[in-house]
Amino acid sequence: MGWRCIPIATNNGKKELDINGAIRDREVRLIGADGSQLGVMSAREAQRLADEKNLDLVKIAPQAVPPVCKILDYGKYRFEQQKREKEAKKNQKVVEIKEIRLSLNIDTNDFNTKVNQAAKFIKAGHKLKVSIRFRGREMAHTALGLEVHKRFAEALPEAVVDKQPKLEGRSMLMFMSPRPAQK
Repeated sequence: MGWRCIPIATNNGKKELDINGAIRDREVRLIGADGSQLGVMSAREAQRLADEKNLDLVKIAPQAVPPVCKILDYGKYRFEQQKREKEAKKNQKVVEIKEIRLSLNIDTNDFNTKVNQAAKFIKAGHKLKVSIRFRGREMAHTALGLEVHKRFAEALPEAVVDKQPKLEGRSMLMFMSPRPAQK
């Protein structure tokens, strides 16, 4: 009866690469430490070549026929890989969506307060979701909600409307984002 190897998910769900003794294939295509093709050979022979150079044998393409292995320093490879991932994560910008809720019959001072709050969000670089919830008989007057949305968009010159006001169920939603910087 053959080996039954079930890969255990480690490292946040990413499967680790097979190295050295974990490579159980009969034949592998070997790539040298300098990137040169060393040809197809037995896994044992490839392991011997890696040991001669005091490096690791790493299976980099297990789905290939025969699987592709490379001779490299696995510790250094992992370190550089983690460094790249950390750099990519650092350069990633998370855009938060802030929500402003208006009502159909909002008064002037309340409206101005909401506009000022929205201006702070836009200045901080956040996207904005402006919503109006219709209650009861207000559903018959959705055009008034459209007017409130238009008035709100006009009161925020530093923002641009991404998605025009649209009625979804009992709510009318509009999305805004900061105006792109002019050069």
